[in-house]
Amino acid sequence: MKVRFETTPDGDMAIMERAEYERLVALVAEAEENAGTARLVAQARKDIAEGAPLLPLEVADALANGKNPIRLLREFRGFKQVELASMIGITQGYLSDLENGKRKGTLELHQETARALGVPLDLLAPVIVSEQEANPARVAKRRQIIAKMRRQRGFR
Repeated sequence: MKVRFETTPDGDMAIMERAEYERLVALVAEAEENAGTARLVAQARKDIAEGAPLLPLEVADALANGKNPIRLLREFRGFKQVELASMIGITQGYLSDLENGKRKGTLELHQETARALGVPLDLLAPVIVSEQEANPARVAKRRQIIAKMRRQRGFR
């Protein structure tokens, strides 16, 4: 590596060929990526040591490929729909609709589901919606009742 040093008002400067500079930049980027990977591996080892759930590669791949996380994790844990549904306080039909994407569930429901499946809530994040989106008829009814109460009490 040929480097020439020059003193400038800002300090000593190194001058080198562009190809050598680009090689060094690539080495730095690789080192930063390796350091990031090392941090992720260390965090994963810590999480595992603290009891974080382990998932087989095929389950992790299926989640990454967009498979329904509720069905996938229920089957991985060996639960029948009726078993999981009773654990989280819903009907088997509602659970079936959640797994088939016909219905959505609220954050609270998915918290219960994650707890029952023994997985972090973020694994269910792709299927979590607001209460308005999960049950629009219920929210609309609640708004009607509140509006009626406000009118009865003289509020507009």
